[in-house]
Amino acid sequence: MAITASMVKELRERTGAGMMDCKKVLTETNGDLEAAIDVMRKSGAAKADKKAGRVAADGKVVITVSEDAKEASIVEVNCETDFVAKDENFINFVNAVGARVLADKPADVAALSAMPLDSGETVEETRANLVAKIGENMQVRRFEIVSSEGAVYAYSHGVRIGVAVAMTGGDEELGKDIAMHIAASRPVCVSEADVPEEVLAKEKEILIAQAQDSGKPPEIIEKMIGGRMKKYLAEITLVGQAFVKDPDQTIEQLLKSAGAEVTAFIRYEVGEGIEKKEEDFAAEVMAQVKGS
Repeated sequence: MAITASMVKELRERTGAGMMDCKKVLTETNGDLEAAIDVMRKSGAAKADKKAGRVAADGKVVITVSEDAKEASIVEVNCETDFVAKDENFINFVNAVGARVLADKPADVAALSAMPLDSGETVEETRANLVAKIGENMQVRRFEIVSSEGAVYAYSHGVRIGVAVAMTGGDEELGKDIAMHIAASRPVCVSEADVPEEVLAKEKEILIAQAQDSGKPPEIIEKMIGGRMKKYLAEITLVGQAFVKDPDQTIEQLLKSAGAEVTAFIRYEVGEGIEKKEEDFAAEVMAQVKGS
């Protein structure tokens, strides 16, 4: 069967593969477009597997809020470079994953990967095909659902930082301000009651060691530790922090004046906790020169 330019064009549009690869596979399948797509998907999955070991520490955080604003999903999907993070295909994939998480609330990433998107392909199949098309490793790293009896407010700082805040009382402007504050100030939790005991114990141990080195008497050391712990808790808790738009008042004071309460929040930043490989390109070039 003769392979026409229009057949090659259609296969390219549906798979994102190169022209010569499309023509070769169409020849092998005697012009059967669907069979050719199956072959390309299989080879694409193999390519995706080869890229799976590469560090993906860039990407995008997306927040999807329900129509009634009672809940939201926050999702991080990683790729290798900021160039791909701006790619329309990648962005569409991340948005589709965020919508699926909000709609179906999967138990974990493995369950999410097996769920179908609107295209009919699963999240994992779509991811693998996108890896083959774009040429970078991509991973759905994590997600969470935030819900509120009041409303959930969201703030995105570019594509790299996303915050979802569950709040009762107040209004949309306050919710957005609180979310923006969290993005900038990185609190660990809402209030002192939410700080894990092990975190408190570890910090107190450090402060005791520092105070004992001062040589001051025990009663003074105890006061020093109390004051420093209070300062530490103010720094890591949302309600204890000074509001970024008005440092003369704390978030606790701001919320109280509006009759509002933050019950939970999630802050995601792309790549946090992922160890990126530091590459010395000059050394790499020199190594190649010496080896040639």
